[in-house]
Amino acid sequence: MPQTKFEIIYDNDDFLAVNKPANCSFHNQEDQLGVHSLLKKQLNTDIWPVHRLDKLTSGILLFAKSRQAAKRLGQLFEQKEIFKTYIALSDKKPKKKQGHIVGDMQKSRSGSWKLCKTKDNPAKTHFKSQSLIPKIRLFWVTPSTGKTHQIRVALKSIGAPILGDKRYSGSDADRGYLHACRLVFDWNDKQVDINCPPTFGEYFLCDEFKILYADSNSLHQPA
Repeated sequence: MPQTKFEIIYDNDDFLAVNKPANCSFHNQEDQLGVHSLLKKQLNTDIWPVHRLDKLTSGILLFAKSRQAAKRLGQLFEQKEIFKTYIALSDKKPKKKQGHIVGDMQKSRSGSWKLCKTKDNPAKTHFKSQSLIPKIRLFWVTPSTGKTHQIRVALKSIGAPILGDKRYSGSDADRGYLHACRLVFDWNDKQVDINCPPTFGEYFLCDEFKILYADSNSLHQPA
């Protein structure tokens, strides 16, 4: 069962942000409540979701405190005015160490997706990478679109599936190593900058990762 107590990492009059655990579904599943239902129960009040994270993915999730705030936040996401940063790990060598991955996404078998060469309504993903420890590479990923499984498919397409992501041929691990670590956007004429380092996973908790993450704030700013 997923945890029923979520860490609130940001809170104001209009919205809040929680650190979603890895392997916790957003939606209710059979006999298990999802993140949205569990958080409503925890807070004992209505909240409105404005975006989603895959079950595998941990990190920042925003919830609005009113329908009006939900609509405004939704518009910011649609207009690409929310700068998103994810971190991912792979034990495979990528075809390129940084750059853009652009292409349409098409539904594949059993709920998976694949990247196509066409670009009619493409997923757009920018990334940089660096060595974490021998045979493990750290990816800083800034998607400008929000397609289902976008980052997971993008990294697989360059030969570096995410560690622990079995659906997309990632090697076995103690978790799927994808984490939404930062959101930056303007709200009521002030900049909101939510930073959330991962709190679970052998490689995310190693000293080498902590050093690289601490040094990253000046390197990965909104464009």
